[in-house]
Amino acid sequence: MSKYNVLYLHCHDAGRYIEPYGYKVSTPNLQRLAEEGMLFRQAHCANPTCSPSRAALLTGQAAHSSGMLGLAHRGWTLNDYGQTWMSVLRAHGYQTVLTGQQHITHHTTHPPEVAGYSEVMGTDNGFDSPPQLVEEFLSRRPQDPFFLDVGFHAPHRTGRLGDFKRRSEPKDDRYLMPPPTLPDTPETRRDFALYSAAVEDMDQSMGRVLESLDRHGYRDNTLVICTTDHGIAFPHMKCRLTDHGTGVMLMLRGPGGFSGGRVTDALVSHIDLFPTLCDVLDIEHPDWLQGHSLRPLVRGEVDTIRDAVFAEVNYHASAEPMRSVRTPRWKYIRNYDGYPSTVLPNIDNGASKQFLYDAGLGDRVRPAEELYDCYFDPQEVCNRAQDESCAAIRQALAARLDKWMRETDDPLVNGGPLPVCPDMVLTDPGTYDP
Repeated sequence: MSKYNVLYLHCHDAGRYIEPYGYKVSTPNLQRLAEEGMLFRQAHCANPTCSPSRAALLTGQAAHSSGMLGLAHRGWTLNDYGQTWMSVLRAHGYQTVLTGQQHITHHTTHPPEVAGYSEVMGTDNGFDSPPQLVEEFLSRRPQDPFFLDVGFHAPHRTGRLGDFKRRSEPKDDRYLMPPPTLPDTPETRRDFALYSAAVEDMDQSMGRVLESLDRHGYRDNTLVICTTDHGIAFPHMKCRLTDHGTGVMLMLRGPGGFSGGRVTDALVSHIDLFPTLCDVLDIEHPDWLQGHSLRPLVRGEVDTIRDAVFAEVNYHASAEPMRSVRTPRWKYIRNYDGYPSTVLPNIDNGASKQFLYDAGLGDRVRPAEELYDCYFDPQEVCNRAQDESCAAIRQALAARLDKWMRETDDPLVNGGPLPVCPDMVLTDPGTYDP
């Protein structure tokens, strides 16, 4: 087994809206990490909701396979907490340390230690506590190897009115452009300015963590994995299966060939990180893994490791079951519950949501099937599921989605019911607030 250390650096709700992906959001530390490591431009989460996304990443399997169909603080848990990165690494002699956000356990059901952490330094997920605790941990000169999980709550929205967890004042929003899924209005520009301030604060905190790693001499033998759980908390993004919901930032730096400012456009999924971790650390792949190691891609042995990525939603604030398959060109989405219109509680409150709600967001019809040509319709707004010229494509993708669902024991195969859990807390889909 390799003696490399691992730093898992992550945040909430950032999608790809950071500087290395070309957006006017100042993130110099993440830009530097990308230029020193490897950037994945077409990385996708497996579930664009918080706990299920993290569960898929940390177990290497679909959320419905791991059991995390909804949010940990609303009653959901993993089927087996022994299937996480932390549990496997701990069994191989790693110190597995948490500071900040994790969100696959909740104190009402399970303490963080049940997920495989040998030490929980603190669960304050603000801007200052995680960097301070990382500095404290590394100052001890910990015995190798260690796995350090450092999570930030930002740029998650806060409060009923939907500001963002931040400490800086936003820039002049008259000179910002909101995400392309939103109209360019004073309300949406201001909302995106608040998001940008939160991300810039988060970048500074992540920079402090990376500086501590360098200062204490752990840079060369530590694999850094930096990502987020899913798309940003705006309408048509978080909790959606378009790229605006599933697309995530992903940068790796360190052992295994993740160096030199390399950039790839190959499709990859969060569930591919567990087998990659095993390969870099020379650990046998657990038999439950569903992803593909990035190592052949990184070594230049192949141009891509997969020709499609899959994703799902089950529960967020409300139930909203859906599944998707995305190839380099096409995205196919299937909506299961027959709910006729937008599920408003699954959109975080904020100025952009309120603006679109006033314009009729709640009346938008949800089709049973969606098909988008990501080459000619990158914003995924022209649904071609009923276009006869695309019928063969829709049928092929639908069959491929069915096959994946069967292979992963999806409870929705053949229209099966969505599972429930005893302590589940749900919001009425007909209301406005989450």
